[in-house]
Amino acid sequence: MTDTSEQAHEATSFWGEQTTRRWLISSAIVSIGLIAGGFLLGDGLVRAKDADRSVTVRGLDEREVLADLATWTISYSSTAGDLQAAQSAVDSDSQSIKAFFKDIGFPEDALQPTGVNVSYYSDRGVGRYTVRQRMTLRTKDIERAQDAVKRQVELVRRGVVLEDGSGMSYTFTGLDEIKPEMVAEATKDARAAAEQFAKDSGADVGSIRKATQGYFSINARDGESGGWGVSDTPYKKVRVVTTVDFSLD
Repeated sequence: MTDTSEQAHEATSFWGEQTTRRWLISSAIVSIGLIAGGFLLGDGLVRAKDADRSVTVRGLDEREVLADLATWTISYSSTAGDLQAAQSAVDSDSQSIKAFFKDIGFPEDALQPTGVNVSYYSDRGVGRYTVRQRMTLRTKDIERAQDAVKRQVELVRRGVVLEDGSGMSYTFTGLDEIKPEMVAEATKDARAAAEQFAKDSGADVGSIRKATQGYFSINARDGESGGWGVSDTPYKKVRVVTTVDFSLD
């Protein structure tokens, strides 16, 4: 009877020790897992924080260019009691304008008629016809175009009455050729700004995370001008701004 009780007690102790051992092992595994998970989570948060370290700056590039296309639309008109007389006066003005540009040295095909308009009104019962004509000069000879603008008073002396809106317009058409270089310079300017920021904060500038190219603007070099008798200028300023997001190491 005693042997049987002792055997039962030993069996109970054995299974109890096994259960306790398994519980201890499981607890140890869970603890190790929690410690490792906490370390990995903390390390991941540090790396995520490092990954979020960045600086966004803007870079600028400007350069002066000379327009390579000149366009001058000349508007003139004549008013008479009958249509034929008004048209005849306009035809005479057209010949004077062609002679003016020929004397300056432009080829005949540089000047083309671009529109005509006829209107009629009655002044105290007397009919009046007005014929309006437009001729456009289009040239890449910028120097000669400037000379024409300086001498436009000669048209007045020849009897041509210039209407409002008759002014030279200069255009720069070579933007595509300088775009890549200007974007590169603007990006370099942005990196210089980022390096200064990084230096002040004790960091190093890394790679570009994101970049946005701003739009190109072309304006008069000395500012827009306006008013009566003021012509456009061939001297232009091209400007571009880029926004760049750099990572910080």
